[in-house]
Amino acid sequence: MNRSWSFILISGSMRVFIFLIIFFSGSVAFAQDFTSNEERPRVKIDSLYREDQFYVGITYNTLINGPENYSRDKISTGFTGGFLRDMPVNKNRTYAIAAGLGLTYNNYNHNFGVSGTNQSPNYAILGDGTYSTNRFTTLTADLPIELRWRASTFESTKFWRIYAGFKLSYLVYDRNVYDATLANIVIRDNPDLNKLGYGVYLASGYNTFNVYVHYGVNSLFKSGQVATEKVQLRSLNLGLIFYIL
Repeated sequence: MNRSWSFILISGSMRVFIFLIIFFSGSVAFAQDFTSNEERPRVKIDSLYREDQFYVGITYNTLINGPENYSRDKISTGFTGGFLRDMPVNKNRTYAIAAGLGLTYNNYNHNFGVSGTNQSPNYAILGDGTYSTNRFTTLTADLPIELRWRASTFESTKFWRIYAGFKLSYLVYDRNVYDATLANIVIRDNPDLNKLGYGVYLASGYNTFNVYVHYGVNSLFKSGQVATEKVQLRSLNLGLIFYIL
């Protein structure tokens, strides 16, 4: 076979090879498109949705209704988080009741001094410059119950909300640290504290960011006095809360 015939045969083979590549490529693309259009599972929209199952919050803390000359010192912060079971009560699911479990850590810096021992604490208002640290911390297990309104639909996760709640809190851990030049006193498991606390709160906002306000209805202390004045400190917590599905 001469060179010209070899060239013709090679050219013909190349054309057949290229044709086969194009043909099979088109077939695969068509099959994939057919599969994606005909066999792709359709996502069913859930009209029985529930909202905001988990929550996380950060707060600025203060205590109110303190003894005479009581004052805050430095910034006090708190953290809260937990789970809520959302239970819609109307057909459009814009109204709901929610109940759940959570934990709250609160920190308070102030001039309310605690001395003595764990079994027999004493209380006094500390003078300016007489201490470097005077911090009171608590950890509670919470039972929140909420009444909820939200402008939500099953097609959107961005909506306005107003949640009003009542929270029962059980004191799991407490610690007061007083640090001065001549003394370092740590009081734990203070018997004068209320083990069971209750408060009301409000959370409102749009989408991710929501303003949160919590007010402790009962006093943190069931007993204890500064001079002749009964201790009736109550908590007030202001911050942001984030709800997560």
